[in-house]
Amino acid sequence: MTEAYSHWVAPFVNHRTDAGGQLRLAELTANDVAGFVSASLPMMTRKTAQMTACALRSFLRFLHEQQMVAVGLADAIPAVLHRRLSGLPQALTPAHVVGLLAVCDRSTSVGRRDYAVITVFHRLGLRCAEVAGLRLEDLDWQAGTLLIHGKGDRIDRLPLPIDVGEAMVDYLHHGRPRTTSRAVFVRAHAPFTGMAPSSVSCIVGRAAQRAGLGTIHAHRLRHTTASRTLNAGASLEEVAHLLRHASASTTVIYAKTDQTRLARLSRPWPTRPDVGGQS
Repeated sequence: MTEAYSHWVAPFVNHRTDAGGQLRLAELTANDVAGFVSASLPMMTRKTAQMTACALRSFLRFLHEQQMVAVGLADAIPAVLHRRLSGLPQALTPAHVVGLLAVCDRSTSVGRRDYAVITVFHRLGLRCAEVAGLRLEDLDWQAGTLLIHGKGDRIDRLPLPIDVGEAMVDYLHHGRPRTTSRAVFVRAHAPFTGMAPSSVSCIVGRAAQRAGLGTIHAHRLRHTTASRTLNAGASLEEVAHLLRHASASTTVIYAKTDQTRLARLSRPWPTRPDVGGQS
C-alpha cells in the first residue's frame, strides 16, 4: 500500500483501534468492513467516498497478502456509484429573473449591456461562449433571426424574440462604445474589444449579488429556459432542439423538472378489495 493511501484509510484504522491503542485486525470480517462502509461513505462527498473505497481495497489486499487477516476482504467494499443525471437542474423562479433584470440600471451604458445580456441568456438559453461569440453580422433584423456559433463549429439560426431584439437595440444604439470590434457585446472600458465567456458570466453573477440572490452562474439561466419551456408543454425533443444538444440523452435530465408529467406517470397505491369481492 502506498503512502498516498494512508490518509484515506486512517478513519478505518481509527475505527478498528480499541481504547488501549491496539489495532484489532485478526478478527476482522466482511460484515465489519461492510458496516464501516455503509455508515461512513454516504456522509462523504463523491470524490472522498471513491478515494476512501479505493484505498480501503488496497489496504485490505495488503493485509491479506501479509497474512494479517485470514481471508481477502477487498470485495466486501462495493463500487461507489455516481449517476450523472441524478441531480435536478436548479431553475430560477420568475421572481428571481425579474430581480436580476431590475438591478440593471438602464440609464447607463453598462446597465443597458447587462440587461441585454441577461435577457439573451434567459430567453434563448445560450451558453456563455455563444453569447460572447455573437457578432453584429449574426443579427438579421429584417428576418428577425440571429446566428448562434455553438460547440463543434455548429451554427444554428434562431428566431429573435421581440423583447430580446428591443434590449439589444437599446444597447447597440445607446450603450455600446464606438469600436471597430464586430462583437455584439464589448467591454465597458478601453480597449473596447469583445467580452470573454467568463466576463459574460460575471454579468449574471454581479447582478445576482446586487439583487440579494447569492451566487448564481449564467448557466442557471440556461436551465431556467429549458425547464420553463418543458413545463409550458414542449416535448423533450423540442427542448433538445432549443438548447441545440448534440445528443438527446443530455436533455433527459430536464424530464425530472416537469413534476406535472411525472405525476401522471405515477401508479396509484394499491387498495384492499372490498369484502364483497368487488375491486
